[in-house]
Amino acid sequence: MSGNLQLVTKMQERMEQAKSMKDEEKLYRYNGVLYPTIMCPEENMKALDSISARGDDIMLVAYPKCGFNWMVGVVRQIITEATGVASEPKGPPLIEFFGPDIMKNIENAPAPRFLGTHMHNIPATFYEKKCKIMVIFRNPKDTLVSYYHFCNNNPVLPTLKSWDSFFNDFMSGDVGWGSYFEHAKAWEKKMDDPNVMIVTYEDIKQNLSEGVRQISTFFGFPLSDAQVEKISQGSTFNAMKEKSANSHGGMGNVIFRKGQVGDWKNHFTEQQNQQMDEAFKKHLEGTRIGALLKYQQHCV
Repeated sequence: MSGNLQLVTKMQERMEQAKSMKDEEKLYRYNGVLYPTIMCPEENMKALDSISARGDDIMLVAYPKCGFNWMVGVVRQIITEATGVASEPKGPPLIEFFGPDIMKNIENAPAPRFLGTHMHNIPATFYEKKCKIMVIFRNPKDTLVSYYHFCNNNPVLPTLKSWDSFFNDFMSGDVGWGSYFEHAKAWEKKMDDPNVMIVTYEDIKQNLSEGVRQISTFFGFPLSDAQVEKISQGSTFNAMKEKSANSHGGMGNVIFRKGQVGDWKNHFTEQQNQQMDEAFKKHLEGTRIGALLKYQQHCV
């Protein structure tokens, strides 16, 4: 069984297991950060200590609900178009989901290996081997809204009591994979690394063709204009949502919900709006990550 298929099978088993768990058991702390117990058990996190990167690995990084699954689809289409080898459509390639058994299969996977993570503290081996790492960010207000709806429809995560309670948890970093702002500040430190490319959800959504061209060039897959256009047409949010039943099974409509920029305006109270503005000012104003996010354009 291939690594991807094995991962999908394990995920389906874990989703069933989650239905019998209590809410308070569904998250746990590992090195001070909350992770979903079912998807990222401690054995998985410890297994990451032994993962060995290759120089031609492709790594995609995103805080939860910043466009990870969308970019998985985009990058897979780029790889397929450039190499002529179809990439397996099922299962997100999150290394924290792998565990020891799947890790063994990943070690023998053909190049280029396409891997991903929601973590910012990725194993040092990926830097040592100078792997290409693409990081996608989304403005924090829409990220919070999308994360809220995702948690409300995901059996492996605790059932949410209210929008207000989730807002408070998000702002304090008490959600899966920890603080959005800590994630952003960690990648701020990597912006001078030539093997790290940071893009935003909003910029790619605004000009998908240019985004596809930028991503393919960064990963070393130069494409013709016709190939870029083909991938772009197959990579709109609506196109991905239509294909999500095949790529993500029953979670497709949960993962691909709206994909809108500005949906936060339908959820935030004035007080919450002010609280997020103050948090952004405290953590990211004046930083290069902050500038990339175009906060004044998308969050005011």
